[in-house]
Amino acid sequence: MSSRKLPVTILTGFLGSGKTTLLNFILREQHGRRIAVIENEFGEIDIDSDLVVRSDEEIIEMSNGCICCVTSVRADLLDVIRKLVDRVDYILIEASGLADPMPIAQAFFLDDPVLEHVALDAIVALVDAKHIEQHLDDVRYDGIDNQAVDQIVSADRIIINKVDLVDPADVERIRQRIARLNERAEIATSSYAEVNLDSILGIEAFELSKRAATDPGFLDTHYHHSHDPDVMSVTVRVPGELDEDLLRAFAERTAADFGPDLLRWKGIIALSGESRKVALQGVHQLFEIYAIEPWGDRHRDSRVVFIGKNLQRETLEQGLIACKAPELTPTGGSHG
Repeated sequence: MSSRKLPVTILTGFLGSGKTTLLNFILREQHGRRIAVIENEFGEIDIDSDLVVRSDEEIIEMSNGCICCVTSVRADLLDVIRKLVDRVDYILIEASGLADPMPIAQAFFLDDPVLEHVALDAIVALVDAKHIEQHLDDVRYDGIDNQAVDQIVSADRIIINKVDLVDPADVERIRQRIARLNERAEIATSSYAEVNLDSILGIEAFELSKRAATDPGFLDTHYHHSHDPDVMSVTVRVPGELDEDLLRAFAERTAADFGPDLLRWKGIIALSGESRKVALQGVHQLFEIYAIEPWGDRHRDSRVVFIGKNLQRETLEQGLIACKAPELTPTGGSHG
């Protein structure tokens, strides 16, 4: 790998593992790099760009399909990189939580002139210590990939995140399970995705020769990745403002009713009486609601994406709509 080439890191990890939290940590740190972030989501609307901290860095959303399984989107990725190559010092690609990073890595070994100026530095995988074991145990034998396993196997560096939510014995058991899946990768631990950046950026850990030796089909352009067809995305958008108490009650019901099947839920909420955007972040039964940044001139509405299995679209839509705050009349009363 030439030091003159623009390094690219693919950031992967199953839904809710902390990828956006790690991105925010990187963007806040004083590392002296001009970083561009390319995001790719599983869902109909963009949420993550609102959850990434404001900075001078370039944030680019690719929401026209999953990079890992749509060839045209990988071509679009190279077009994005072409525009960035002379403007930044580093590129971070935040893959969807359901993505297999290997097809994304393949894009950096295609016959394209821009790839003479960039180099794949590493695939970094985050693991949610609280929930990873149930995802590893979700084995399918019908040709459907286990995305959590794919991400671990593909990684050059693995971060076991959210270790504050489990016991040390759990962390050690998870470390051993991961090591059996991937003997090459170094494994670190973190809370709130706070890691030593020198251990994940500019590490030149991706080696094509080793990949080709362990996976002879790595450069096969017909690589096939299958998302679990049982996993669905439900997007709910509500104009106007929501009531905080009603929203919390809805979140508690949702966690109780759908928690085991609810892989990830995240949204940007407009709360009545709150001038800032409010983030809703959930993984299975765990969720949090917290204020982030001012709305500014942007139209206030609420957008939530639910990703999981056996989700009831109508229940989720009606539940969130029922959280709408009463509209005040000109005299201070309310309608309805």
